[in-house]
Amino acid sequence: MNVPDRLRPYVAPLVAGVIILAGWEGTLAVTDPDGFVLPPPSDILGALVENRTQIWSASRNTGFVIVSGMIVGVLFGIVAALLVSRFRTANEVITPLAVAVNAIPIIAMAPIFNAWFGLLSPRSNQAIVVILVFFPIFINTAKGLTLVEPAQIELMESYAASKWRIMREVRIPNSLPFFFTAMKLSSSLAVIAAIVAEYFGGRQDALGPLITSSAGLTRYDDAWAAVLAGTLIGTVLYFVSVLLERFAMPWHSSMRNDPFAATR
Repeated sequence: MNVPDRLRPYVAPLVAGVIILAGWEGTLAVTDPDGFVLPPPSDILGALVENRTQIWSASRNTGFVIVSGMIVGVLFGIVAALLVSRFRTANEVITPLAVAVNAIPIIAMAPIFNAWFGLLSPRSNQAIVVILVFFPIFINTAKGLTLVEPAQIELMESYAASKWRIMREVRIPNSLPFFFTAMKLSSSLAVIAAIVAEYFGGRQDALGPLITSSAGLTRYDDAWAAVLAGTLIGTVLYFVSVLLERFAMPWHSSMRNDPFAATR
């Protein structure tokens, strides 16, 4: 069977997904384990449909924390990377602090932020997302801004280009692949950060408390349906990052093998 070129990149993952889900469903149907905590995909999908109103409301609340925290974390990471690439003092101050903060576990920061901002305030969970998103954006963007061929800088300087023009025409374009790689990574980190932080505080009508309460009541199909909702949020954010990358740097060589290239 001939597959159109624009659909060919999707065939392998779709086939693999179908095989995994079918094997998962078939294995549980044959073994029928008693009290198994991982229900079959059909039960998870049924719970997602049955509880769609509650899951949709929880997804909106958690999604707001994820998206708002990710936006702020990305902006902070970009600003810090620009400062580090431009000023040596900023590099000596910001980089060690960023490394130190990134090394602190979420479970240690969440109770502190809850005490600062309030147990039910979304700001504490947003702060967790900001911190986890900030570090990969900062490190990758700073690397892209500084890892420039010396010949390119020398050429611009030979034309008496200003520091800002070199930044705009050489350093920033060079940093874009690094930045969007960090964006894709941050799309999953933001979901993890928000849901884990919700275990310690924040709104109770969110995905984290929904997963915890459902698992505590042994309603594992409901818990996994909420997990699936969080997975879908992360997947959407990942593809948004891919589309932004395609829009921002269509000239880059990596876009030639882009699965979305056929749609351009």
